[in-house]
Amino acid sequence: MTNDSAAANLLRRFFKLLNRYMVLHWRLGMGPLGNRPELTGCIMVLTHKGRKSGRQRRTPVNYALLGGDFYCVAGFGAGADWYRNLLADPQVEVWAPEGWYAGVATDVTDLPAPQRTPILRQVLYNSGFAGKLAGIDALHMSDADLLAATAEYRLVRIHDTTPRTGPDGPGDLVWMWPVAVTKLAVIVAWLLLRRKRV
Repeated sequence: MTNDSAAANLLRRFFKLLNRYMVLHWRLGMGPLGNRPELTGCIMVLTHKGRKSGRQRRTPVNYALLGGDFYCVAGFGAGADWYRNLLADPQVEVWAPEGWYAGVATDVTDLPAPQRTPILRQVLYNSGFAGKLAGIDALHMSDADLLAATAEYRLVRIHDTTPRTGPDGPGDLVWMWPVAVTKLAVIVAWLLLRRKRV
């Protein structure tokens, strides 16, 4: 295994762990917090259907909202599971700070370079530290260098977005906060009472 492929595998494992945390973060109602392009990045959760299992999957991705459409990239290329799921079934949901939407995903990687480049640049700028980890300086790279560095990336547009509501969206686990706070308060009260008795 080459050093480049070992580094790519390590990066994939890191992002898989981070993705689990980010989905929980959104489910606990904290999704919009910390969405800053210069640091953590602008993050949305993409809900899609597994192409083999048929089960609902959730993947956090960096994005840019441009002209009413959401754009994101598959930074690990056409082999990314979530990207392959979108090709099999383009009906998706988006959890974003702007709201919860149903939409249709389309691969727009083949847009002409003059259209694709500014979109890629904005999505990658909005990716915060993730873009920098991948060695991409979206603000300062030339168009040619940016296109060369992202040659394997797949650009996805989510359009025809319709607002959604209901119990299965972002914040579906927000009820856990009062339960956790109540349990913590009971534990603290019990420890304080126990200390007084000693």
